[in-house]
Amino acid sequence: MTNEAASRERKPRADSIRNRERVLEAAKIVFTEGGTEAGLAAVARRAGVGIGTLYRHFPTREALYEAVFRREIEQLGELARHLAAEPDGVRGLRHLMQAIVQSIATKKGMATTLALAAHKPPELMAFTVSRLQEAIGMLLHPAAEAGEVRSDISADDLLRTVVGLCYLQDGPGWQAPAMRLLDVFLDGLRISPGCRQMPRI
Repeated sequence: MTNEAASRERKPRADSIRNRERVLEAAKIVFTEGGTEAGLAAVARRAGVGIGTLYRHFPTREALYEAVFRREIEQLGELARHLAAEPDGVRGLRHLMQAIVQSIATKKGMATTLALAAHKPPELMAFTVSRLQEAIGMLLHPAAEAGEVRSDISADDLLRTVVGLCYLQDGPGWQAPAMRLLDVFLDGLRISPGCRQMPRI
């Protein structure tokens, strides 16, 4: 096979991957703004692809929602790995938690449809919780070992806190108060230099 022929065979695959990523990025924006009522045609328009291209990658609405979910979670894991290399563990943890709030903004728009989807929502929830706990732990555990934050708070505690703060908020602009309360919580985790953590009772 010539190089030119091989290139022609590879090009559709590369185009397909790019189109899929464009659809997922567009869907994230459209669903965040319009929730589950946002039409797939709007996603295709924003991605700059035909509706047929969208359906080739995601044959059902639920398949697209789940793909956006999983992509968001994988990206948060990548962010945590990047932040783990930073010297300021608390700052990295704050950055990750703020990114989780932004991700939940997308998920709030899709939660109802996913709950009604026929393809194993519990498995998707288990995947989400496991990956987010792992991502938070990458930053929380080293910070606790370094004496920067309380050691009696787990990754699951922090995940439950951020999810609770987000879902207690509603209406336009809910992210701002959620972020503010999250900052208060994270400040409470920090151990000031020279201060000893109180023993658990």
